[in-house]
Amino acid sequence: MKRSAPLRRKVAAVTLALTVPGLIAATTTAPVAFAEPSTPGPDSAVTLERLPDEVPSVVEITVPSAAKLDQLVATGVDLDHGVEQRPDGLEVRAVVTPNEIKTLKKAGFDTGEVLYTSDDTEAALAERDATIDAAKAENEAFADEATHPDVSDVKITRAQYYTAFGIPVLSVEAKWANGQNATDALTVERDSGPGTPFGSGGTQTISRFVDADVYLYHRGASPTTGAEALTSRPDRIRITSPTGDVAIAKVTDWLPTGDEDDPFKGPGYLQDFVSSYLDPTQLYDRIKQLATDYPELAEIVELPYKTNGYRRLAQAVIPAGSASEDDARRLALDSKQFGSEGGNGITVTVVHPAAPDQPLTVTVEDSAITVSSATDASSAATSTAAEVAAALNGNAEASALVSASTYRGNAGAGVVPATAATTLTDGLNAPATVSRAPQQVYAIKMGKVRDGSKPGVFFYAQEHAREWVPPLVTIETAERLLRNYGTHPATRDLLDNLEIWVLPSVNPDGGHYSFYDFNSQRKNLVNYCDKSGTADANARNSWGVDVNRNYDEYSLFDGYSGASPVCTSGTFAGPSELSEPESRNVDWVAARSNVRWSMNVHSSGNYFMWSPAAYKVPGRVTAPEPTLEEESLFQGASSRILTAIKRHRGLSVTPARTGRVVDTLYSAAGNSGDMLWYKYGIYAWDFEVGSTFQPPFEAETPTGPGAHQEAMEFSNGLVEMLRIARDYDTDAVPPVSDVKVTSSTVEGKVNVEFSTNEPASIFYTTDGTVPNLRSTMYAAAGLREGGERLKVDKGAEIRWIAVDSRGNVERNFVPGREGNYRTWIAEVGYEPPLPASATSLTLDRTTVVAGKTGVTASVQVTTPGAGDQPTPEGVVTVYVDGEPSGSAEIDAQGRAKVPLAAIATPGSHLVTATYGGSAELAPSTSLPVVLKVTAATSVPVAAATLTVKPTRIAAGRSTAVATVGVRVTEDGRTTAGSGKVDVLVDGRRVGTGTLDRQGRTSVRLGPFRTAGPRIVTARYRGTGTVGATSAGPVVLRVTKARATVAVKVTPKRVTTSRRAKVAITVRAKGVNARGTALVKVGTRSFAVKVNAKGKGSVRFPRLSRGTKKVTVTYLGNAHLTSAKKVVRIKVRP
Repeated sequence: MKRSAPLRRKVAAVTLALTVPGLIAATTTAPVAFAEPSTPGPDSAVTLERLPDEVPSVVEITVPSAAKLDQLVATGVDLDHGVEQRPDGLEVRAVVTPNEIKTLKKAGFDTGEVLYTSDDTEAALAERDATIDAAKAENEAFADEATHPDVSDVKITRAQYYTAFGIPVLSVEAKWANGQNATDALTVERDSGPGTPFGSGGTQTISRFVDADVYLYHRGASPTTGAEALTSRPDRIRITSPTGDVAIAKVTDWLPTGDEDDPFKGPGYLQDFVSSYLDPTQLYDRIKQLATDYPELAEIVELPYKTNGYRRLAQAVIPAGSASEDDARRLALDSKQFGSEGGNGITVTVVHPAAPDQPLTVTVEDSAITVSSATDASSAATSTAAEVAAALNGNAEASALVSASTYRGNAGAGVVPATAATTLTDGLNAPATVSRAPQQVYAIKMGKVRDGSKPGVFFYAQEHAREWVPPLVTIETAERLLRNYGTHPATRDLLDNLEIWVLPSVNPDGGHYSFYDFNSQRKNLVNYCDKSGTADANARNSWGVDVNRNYDEYSLFDGYSGASPVCTSGTFAGPSELSEPESRNVDWVAARSNVRWSMNVHSSGNYFMWSPAAYKVPGRVTAPEPTLEEESLFQGASSRILTAIKRHRGLSVTPARTGRVVDTLYSAAGNSGDMLWYKYGIYAWDFEVGSTFQPPFEAETPTGPGAHQEAMEFSNGLVEMLRIARDYDTDAVPPVSDVKVTSSTVEGKVNVEFSTNEPASIFYTTDGTVPNLRSTMYAAAGLREGGERLKVDKGAEIRWIAVDSRGNVERNFVPGREGNYRTWIAEVGYEPPLPASATSLTLDRTTVVAGKTGVTASVQVTTPGAGDQPTPEGVVTVYVDGEPSGSAEIDAQGRAKVPLAAIATPGSHLVTATYGGSAELAPSTSLPVVLKVTAATSVPVAAATLTVKPTRIAAGRSTAVATVGVRVTEDGRTTAGSGKVDVLVDGRRVGTGTLDRQGRTSVRLGPFRTAGPRIVTARYRGTGTVGATSAGPVVLRVTKARATVAVKVTPKRVTTSRRAKVAITVRAKGVNARGTALVKVGTRSFAVKVNAKGKGSVRFPRLSRGTKKVTVTYLGNAHLTSAKKVVRIKVRP
């Protein structure tokens, strides 16, 4: 009948929970008496008695009326929830034992069908056990199919299912140990759902991803058509490596939602504010208008660094063209003033005189320059390009208008041909509405409070000029925020509590040039090329600095890859870090101390990425990797943002295109994301919007590229990012962590892995020390993987704390304080004890007449553990001299009141309360309280006294003695008691003594194997004429035993080639010594597990020659003090 306890606990928990609206005004629970009741009539008071070891059943009871139901309730019967109206009356369900059924029937209540018995409980528990066993067997079978992960050469890191525009796709990533050298693809076998065989869902192949000559992993997605396309969602996949090792993984969902209605927007949400592409001038005008329309919510910020502006020198080459055979005779001409400031319209004409022996001359009339070539005796022109350039630069009037040079460093030995008037032009074709002056760069700052006191979020776009869609994403987002503020509470919450910066065009000069002159322009318009290089008009579409390679973290100038020192390269990093006003403006905004989140919107490719974004070659050494917590935050936020994007029309940014830049794309030395993350600690992401950087404004198909649709979907992502920033700011919920222990192929070790319910850092120890924020941090297993698999000594204690990104500590522990940590034993199948509860008891009266009621016990259940603890719930039972007297369910504050049953025997009686525990808390029992029961008439009454000396002893000692005295009073005369006395410690009998002639006896206490307070009580058994009584309680404090350490080093002769073994013995008689010892030799320390018998050992590595000091420190445990021993060993050659 051992299994009956759960049923008893369950039914006791509902005793006081009955509520029948309209039928029962109040519900009470009558105390359980232990005297045999007389047989009552139907209207008499009924006392129910649940006999020891009786097992209750659930039975039906039908009563004819509400009045009769009130009588039934008054008996104190344990009723389940609910009352059913039946044709013959009201039907209830009672949880009763056979003896209670007998009493109820005597009282006139008819019990009906038995609905539930202990056999049903047994069956339910057996079913539960079978289900658990089956799950374990399934897991073991799953593991048996695969090669043990400790030794397998293939590892599946991701297996993710998603839909893109409704089409199912499976993305798989795996690592193969031979991937650096072998080019084999890997085959992925898919099942077709739970319980189906591998291969039933088809196969697909994944290929090596190699970057900078370094193998990273295999990756690939199932095709959307053909034989390898998905026809069902797989549950598991299997990969067999070329060497025969097998890896198996469960398939998870990537962006599992996103097709439903947007939960953020709701009815009436305003959106869709962009109707065409906008050039940078129009973008700035748009945000200025928004700030004008919503002055209480937005303001324009003029960023401190003006750009060069949409302007260039006027240029020409003579002769025109780029044919290399003309290079020796070609001139490069630049105006001295910008084209818009007088350089445009200058003409240069080269003439060949027909007369012989003419000198080289230069003449200027207004802005027309004429070069007359020198001739020889045969009237042939002889002036070379070098000579003409020198002549132009040497003429005061001409050199005031232009500068001339030979073509790209050529010696210029060719004769310049006669050329009709060639007009110099800056080649800029934008309308006059686009300024040719240095460009002021504008951002809009939004928020109800914009003084830097609110968390800052920074959106910026068009670092690359040709990316026309990203600015629309930022404009759409700004419009949504401001125009929904008055009508949409969720938007209002964002603007009320965040400071939002939007910079729609970082690179306005290049943006204008891309719109009106050269659509593929990527960089700004600054020409850093040398005159001897590519500074001429023929290179006008290749100049400029790549703004997103000009920042000052992990840049080209630091030796990182992905940027170029060549002025015409598409990734030209500029002459120095932050040389450009465009990059300095971004840096200026990022330097605001409240900015903690950012999104750099680019196009294209539908990527979503974060730092690190740069590495060095060779070796592919990346910028510092985020911690596992930081990576989890990046990844977790990404899931939310990408789900919001998907909601617009079903676009899924794929798993393969989500992650750190260096792992998904390429190295980009000197990018802004790395600057924001590493320099300022800003969580910085990069969008790559759409599948092309200049799609048609309206998509030609529902799923095709279109600036309008892409602006809508990615604006969803920016709004979701604001929600993440807001949630982070208000996050006060501690993280929850878990630990998993699995078998290892390494003898004496197990594998340990942590997980958390949110991005959080785990700080752990395995040597018995208290973890703090300087303890070892749990790290990632590798590139694009989860947490590492730790190898830990089997049986070691793991202690850890979890701290989320906001600084919340799991269970509100205080890091570094004893007891403020989670703990686990490194054993497969280990089940931790439940957290402790503590129960206290008070009585509203300390004296009562025998046979009378009227005493109420107040019980309080608390949780004494460190940090946040589970809320107590369940049932408390009050005992008198070890026998139950009544039960009640505790309330939300852990309190309950229990009326005590009448006590028939005069004397002192010990009252205790026991909390039965719950699924989350261990049971506990209160200290006893003495209740004095006086005789109603002249009856002999015994009184007992208890003393314990000493009241403090060490664990393992038996020096305490309990002395009990009993006196009997009758008719005013007191005599010594006789008979037996039981002495109890914590409610358990430890000895029995016989009273001597003086009514006294003694019992020796101990030894005790554990430290802690002990409650000593005594129970006088009574005689035929004298009733029993109790004495106490007395607290005996058992302190930690004093430990000593013995150390033995073998072999006796330790050499530099023979390793020393240090054996430790912790001595403490009668006390469990399990714990940890730290052994230090030189600068090295070793954690040694000490078993229950106090034994432990460690073998040192080879030691260098000389005398070595070995310090052994036993850390102690809950029952033993710490101890230390120092020995010295001589290491010989």
